[in-house]
Order: sequence, then structure tokens, then C-alpha cells
Amino acid sequence: MSQKKHPHPPEIIHCEVAAKSRLFTVEALHLQFSNGEQRQYERIRGGGRGAVMIVPITAENELLLVREYCAGTHNYQLGFPKGLIDPGETPIEAGNRELKEEVGFGAKHFCDLKTLSLAPSYFNAKMHIIVAKELYPEQLAGDEPEPLVTVKWPLDQWQSLLTQSDFTEARSVAALLLLQQYLAQEV
Repeated sequence: MSQKKHPHPPEIIHCEVAAKSRLFTVEALHLQFSNGEQRQYERIRGGGRGAVMIVPITAENELLLVREYCAGTHNYQLGFPKGLIDPGETPIEAGNRELKEEVGFGAKHFCDLKTLSLAPSYFNAKMHIIVAKELYPEQLAGDEPEPLVTVKWPLDQWQSLLTQSDFTEARSVAALLLLQQYLAQEV
């Protein structure tokens, strides 16, 4: 199916830092669109490295999730292991490292499911969703302020994850649904 696309993004007339914190830089973009309309947008400048979310599946057909503190919602959320891609790492290498740091396993088999944009209207960030199989025990020290709680979830009960009050992160929900599409194609 072919859809009409815009020929090119608007022209950036001027870009300036509107606010800066230890973690975030907010830019004000002064734009001119192809029809001559001018607007100002704000965006969070991304670091450019990207991030990974790993969907680990054990030999016993269980998903491995983590329960960790999330400052944005000021509560604990259940989700898949995730983290930033370090300089020089591929998404797969970062996924294997994060898996070892967060749940104490490495993996021999990986499949990159999809690269997602996170709030593309405001943030230039990408997250690679990766399935990890053929797990083996290996622990690396992570950077979390407290130990993460690992939760095993039967793969055949994946739909019940969607009813959990602490399984609300959109990236984890998307990863779970992408996993189901991947598994259906494997059969």
C-alpha cells in the first residue's frame, strides 16, 4: 500500500537551548514548513546512542522480567530488562550486557524484533526490542541503586501480564505484543 508522504521535513531556521539539566537538554526549534508556515517546537535532545529492551525466554518457556523503581511515576514497575547502548556496542552486545546485569543471564541466540521511536514528537530516541534465547547463568555488576527483583512469567500466560497493575510501560507492552507476532511466525 502506498501512502502520500511529505517531500521533506520543515527547515530549521534557528535552534537554541531552552533548558538544561544534568540529564536533559531541551531545544527550541524555529521551523518553516513547506507551505511557508512558521512555528516553534520544543524537543529533548537525544544522546544518539539508543537503547535496548530484551525479552528473555528461558528453556522452561518463561519470560524474565524485572521490577524496578521508576522516578517518573514514583512507583515500582514490572517490565523487561533494558538499558542504554554504550559507545562502541551493537544493540545485541548491549542487550547481552544488560541481561547479565539485570537478571543474571547471558544468551546465545538473539533476534532483533523492531526498533521503536520513543515519543518522536518530543524526543529523538530509539529503542531496539530484542528476543534472547538459550540463556546461561552469568552475572555482571549493574548500575542500579538497589537490586532488581527478577520475575519469571509463564510464556503461555503472556496475556495475563496485560492485566497486571504494574505492567504499564508502553515499551514493555509493545515488546510483549511483538514477541507474540515473532513466535507465531516461528511455528
